[in-house]
Amino acid sequence: MIMNKYNLRVEKIGGTSMSRFPEIIDNVILRKKDDCYGRIFVVSAYAGVTNELLEHKKSNKPGIYKLFEEQENYPIRMLALRDHLFELNAGFKDVGLEVEKANDFIGDRIDLAINILRSMDNVLASGYVTRHELLLAARELLASLGEMHSAYNSANILKNKGYNTNFVDLSGWEDGRQLTIDDRIRNSFENIDPYATMCFATGYTKGTEGIMREFDRGYSEVTFSKIAVLLHASEAIIHKEYHLCSGDPLIVGEEDAHPVCNTNYDVADQLADVGMEAIHPKASKPLEINSIPIRVKNAFDPDHPGTLITMDFIAPESKVEIVTGSNAVACLEIHDTRMVGEVGFDLGIMEIFAKYGVSYISKVTNANTIDLIILEKDCSPHLIAELSDKFEHVSTARLAIVCAIGSNIGQPGIMAKAATALAKDNINILAVSQTSRQTNMQFIVERDQFAQAQRSLHSALCM
Repeated sequence: MIMNKYNLRVEKIGGTSMSRFPEIIDNVILRKKDDCYGRIFVVSAYAGVTNELLEHKKSNKPGIYKLFEEQENYPIRMLALRDHLFELNAGFKDVGLEVEKANDFIGDRIDLAINILRSMDNVLASGYVTRHELLLAARELLASLGEMHSAYNSANILKNKGYNTNFVDLSGWEDGRQLTIDDRIRNSFENIDPYATMCFATGYTKGTEGIMREFDRGYSEVTFSKIAVLLHASEAIIHKEYHLCSGDPLIVGEEDAHPVCNTNYDVADQLADVGMEAIHPKASKPLEINSIPIRVKNAFDPDHPGTLITMDFIAPESKVEIVTGSNAVACLEIHDTRMVGEVGFDLGIMEIFAKYGVSYISKVTNANTIDLIILEKDCSPHLIAELSDKFEHVSTARLAIVCAIGSNIGQPGIMAKAATALAKDNINILAVSQTSRQTNMQFIVERDQFAQAQRSLHSALCM
């Protein structure tokens, strides 16, 4: 296993950025031509490809996986995707991609994937195997295609520019060895010297435990995290198409939103909890435990150092670093007069939440009422029905949560200042939450006031 004798950096490049690969070459990979080795690039599929293979990440529009699950005509969609990937390849010819070789590479894998899926179809039809397990296997197979395509292309392009490159295929394609995810990473890098070659690794890793079983669409960040930990990286860098800013520029205004230069893992967890992921929380935890800092950079603003996330950073002066939130939440309110003084009353709620795989973002209580803020998509009729059978009164409302987050926001009057800013703009606070750690003030507001609430808080607390 490679030890960190020097400054090994593991860097993840997201799908939107990968689709602008000529700029990535100039801004990220070859920005300093004498500093292109000692770096491992973990790449996502090109923008939209994984959506086509699985489902749209935001809208949930079905992709090829859904067609396979419902035993519809997925081969035609696979062949259409192949043609689309060939078009993408043609677009990289001017930067050095050997298009014919690249087409043969991904074309062969798509053809074989179709054959494997057809075999799975037959096994499913037999009724002799567990349908759930076979569908998970199909999902893993499909997901791997996107990253194989982009990682192969990247290594080929840089090789043709005169650099030593290595396509590190973690997909386990046609490799029947029963390796765990960690073992496959160790095995794949065992004979590679990253200080002598430029490594492009697939964001998908095949393992006996199934990387998508627990992480699903967060799998590429998990691969990135595991490589950084197992190879003892000095820094883990994430290249996005935007800065990690004090607020959403589209909401608070590009002239007012400013990049956050330093923060800590606690703040990163708070952001992830409301869907503004600097990094998947299950990918960040191993990095945090191993004291590996994360740097989030805007790939298209290469001169900016980005946001450095470390374990021990605390802002020297008390301030709110980021205002964010989500308008895709619901408030699940449980009112029960038996609650007063009853030890462990909410255990019954948590047991039902666990049964349905629901996690809450915020919890506010008083003598006989518990408000739980959860993702709206988790607010299923079955969940509500079971809670209603157990408790006196259960209701739901489609609302929004707005958060003021920072590594050091504890100061007298900060809550009053936030509440005053919201009141000034006629925004009623329906519920509020803050722990004694004082890293996150959470305000529940009406959904139609979501954007204005962010602008109000940002103007009052971040300017």
